[in-house]
Amino acid sequence: MDALQRANDIRSARAQLKRDLKAGRQPIHELLLDPPEYLETAKVFDLLLAVPKYGRVKVNKILSTCRISPSKTIGGLSQRQRTELVELMRRR
Repeated sequence: MDALQRANDIRSARAQLKRDLKAGRQPIHELLLDPPEYLETAKVFDLLLAVPKYGRVKVNKILSTCRISPSKTIGGLSQRQRTELVELMRRR
């Protein structure tokens, strides 16, 4: 039951974070450079899709430019991938 409750809490926190990203209340750069613990197992692809003006095509193009697999998790990103992704997102 504890694991189920923890999973529900994580899903709720991620859903709220995605709503904040869509509304522009949370910058994506901070999340990529220093992600909270509940975001470590989230997919990079899903997080980028929550950013306004970013659809599947643009997100796939960004990920391929940074040599990041669409199935990669936030916690699985190397420091090089994080900084490269943030720099690319700031330019757009």
